[in-house]
This record gives sequence, C-alpha cells and structure tokens, in this order.
Amino acid sequence: MMAFHRDKLPDPTAYFENQGMSLKGPPSAKWRTTACNFHGGSDSLRINVATGAWVCMSCGEKGGDVLAYEIRIGGLEFVDAARALGCWVDDGRPPVQTKPSPLSPRQALSVMAFESTLAAVAAGNLASGLVLTDSDRARLMVAANRINRLVEAYQ
Repeated sequence: MMAFHRDKLPDPTAYFENQGMSLKGPPSAKWRTTACNFHGGSDSLRINVATGAWVCMSCGEKGGDVLAYEIRIGGLEFVDAARALGCWVDDGRPPVQTKPSPLSPRQALSVMAFESTLAAVAAGNLASGLVLTDSDRARLMVAANRINRLVEAYQ
C-alpha cells in the first residue's frame, strides 16, 4: 500500500535552492528571503529553512512545508506532489480494496430525496385508487434500485 511519509520530505534549503531560488540572509537565520515565483516579486518570499514553511509578504501566498509549495507551484494534487518529492512510498502493507462511492454524500442525498418523493407520489396515487402504468412501475423499480445501490455504497 502506498502512503505519505512526512519524514521523507526533502530538506527545505536544498529543495528551494534546487528550484533555482537564491536564499538570502545569514546561514544561521531561521527565515530566509528569496524572489516570489507566484507574482514575480523580488525578495518578498520568506522561507523557514527548518520547517519549509513559506509566505510571500507581498502577494500573500503561503504554505506549511515544501509539499505545499510543490502542490501550489506545480498545480498538482497531493499524491502527485508527494510522489514527485519521493515521500509517497510503499509501506509494505497490501492495498485495501474500497468500493468507490458513485456520488458525493450531498449528491447521494439529493438522489435519495428525489427517488423517495417519486415513490411517495406513486404510493399516494395507489392509495387514491389510481392504477400504475407499466412505465410507472418500471420507473419505481429504477428508483428502488438507485436507493439500494446508494445504501450499499455508504454502509
């Protein structure tokens, strides 16, 4: 199974220098200064060389570590950025198979609300003595199937 390992993040000083950034300030300083690649300003990006945290004093871009910088500067997703930095690694455990949810929880609730309303209307029609058409019965079966699949997906 693949997992994120924070301890495998690159050293902040080496990482930012490998990005072509020149870190200015005394070598003993916790925060060093460089140009901001987000807005092109010179000497406005502050980098914490111990943690990798960074903040631009001009445009306000900021993040907590080199992974946040990799995500932001590269427009990457978390896993892709972690892989690029070498901190998304195989931990030796077998992969856990999970059934993907077909919809977000909000979307699932919306579908269930719609389908249950349809079933309630059909039940009301039956209670009033109306006869359901073959098409209505088929649609009710679709509604029941959708509700059952959503219940299974979120159990």
